[in-house]
Amino acid sequence: MIFIKRFAFFFLCIATSPLFAAVTDFTALDKMVVQEGGRKKPYLVFAEEALQSVSGKTALTIDDVKWKAPALVTTIWLRPEGWAAKPLILINNLQLKKELGLSQPQKWFTYEQLASNTRFRELLNEATTLKRQDSRSKLKGLPKEASDVGMRMAQFEALTKGSLFRVVPNPEKSDGPWSTIPEFVSAQSADQLNATTVALQNALQAGDQTAFNTQAEALIKSLHTIHPEFFPSDQKLNTELAYQRTHPFRWAWICYAAAAITLGLTSMRGRKQGYLAGWIFILMGFAFQVYGFACRIIVGGRPPVTNMYESVIWVACGAIFFALVFEAIYRGRYFFLGAAPVAVIALILADTQPLILNKAINPLVPVLRDNFWLTTHVLTITLSYAAFLLAMGVGHIALGMVAFKRKPPASLYNYIYRTLQVGVLLLATGTILGGVWANYSWGRFWDWDPKETWALIALLTYLFVLHGRIAGSWSGFGLAVGSVVCFLSVMMAWYGVNFVLGVGLHSYGFGSGGFSTVGTFVGLDLAFVAFSIYQHRQMNAGKTTAVDVAG
Repeated sequence: MIFIKRFAFFFLCIATSPLFAAVTDFTALDKMVVQEGGRKKPYLVFAEEALQSVSGKTALTIDDVKWKAPALVTTIWLRPEGWAAKPLILINNLQLKKELGLSQPQKWFTYEQLASNTRFRELLNEATTLKRQDSRSKLKGLPKEASDVGMRMAQFEALTKGSLFRVVPNPEKSDGPWSTIPEFVSAQSADQLNATTVALQNALQAGDQTAFNTQAEALIKSLHTIHPEFFPSDQKLNTELAYQRTHPFRWAWICYAAAAITLGLTSMRGRKQGYLAGWIFILMGFAFQVYGFACRIIVGGRPPVTNMYESVIWVACGAIFFALVFEAIYRGRYFFLGAAPVAVIALILADTQPLILNKAINPLVPVLRDNFWLTTHVLTITLSYAAFLLAMGVGHIALGMVAFKRKPPASLYNYIYRTLQVGVLLLATGTILGGVWANYSWGRFWDWDPKETWALIALLTYLFVLHGRIAGSWSGFGLAVGSVVCFLSVMMAWYGVNFVLGVGLHSYGFGSGGFSTVGTFVGLDLAFVAFSIYQHRQMNAGKTTAVDVAG
């Protein structure tokens, strides 16, 4: 009896909580169109991106209840009371948490907790002062971390105030700013729209799923009667919703991981069956990536290579594409073994680091709106990165064999050589096309912009490696070392200029974050190369050779 009473009391407390919602299915709102970030997107996409920008997640557990983004964002929108006291705002940086006197293991904090923190306000003021003094410089250290958290708090404020929910189209032009429902009701006296919104709020408050679905559908229909020609087509909305629900790039890396594991386990026994299974998994993953890119192209109306996230998934796709081509020619197995792991790493990073690699489909900046140059220059450059990524993957296989004192087959070194040739050809072509586009956009072919400079450095490093092989300065092992070490120049041109230097005319690609992860990878990889060189020397000890340390 005591247990029953306690259970009844517990249930009553939950049921009367202002954050409790018996409505569990929010898909009825998925197709409601929201204008955000200069683009019109389905509500599902908006909700997931909004929660991700605040908490770094598309689902969050609060008070032992797991909230998916549509449920949480909708409840904040329709019932904003009480959410400022809930841990929603992400702080990852340990140094910042220590400075603010916050719990080190904790990741999410309340708006009230941060707004009342004196030291946090001081850091925000410092960041504001620094940006006012020099708007072109990048914030660093604690001011930068505080500024990032401040932007998450501002996003949370906008959610609770409802200012982000711009669902009413502009009455005059298709690309004009949309309004929130209260703004539109105040200006137009739209009683029916107001009544439907209130009914939706009441249905959520009452926990009536059927009424909620009915009112959500009524709200969407009511909104579509206001300049329906300004809304995206059903095809585009359905395509974006399918893409958002399917997560094709996640399925792609799962397939590539299965291919790598299968090929690795069948290296000694069952090679024929394992190779066939590897082909199937690789083709499945590649199909998922092609589908994902097709969706992004339909939704964005442009080639999907305009930010770091898109370039990462594109380079992974390119590495798999080149592996498929070379495997079809040579049937060497090593191309798949080299491409699958690096593609998995790239796609996992893209899938799990939303605050560093923003996957939102945003409008193009003006300099990128000429799709001809975007297609020719950017796609060519990034495809060269894909070829070099594949060469690095195959190079790691060769160095791994040497590290275990096994002599790699001569064909493996030849595979690296062929891949590097493709990469150099594409990078040289892309660099020349970049000069032509620079003249078209900025009135000069070359100006030693950091992006231009590091693209040239990357090209020269790979030319140096290929020239040394042709001239006989080093053997296949030196080529393998070069394929790994030279990729650091690609990382600098690709990641370093955008995320570390953050200067130059290519500002549309700038971002921040991930430096410790990239630095750790570089350090470990150089240590691996050094160990392989040491093992190579040991294997060749006592042999007469005129080849240098890498030869």
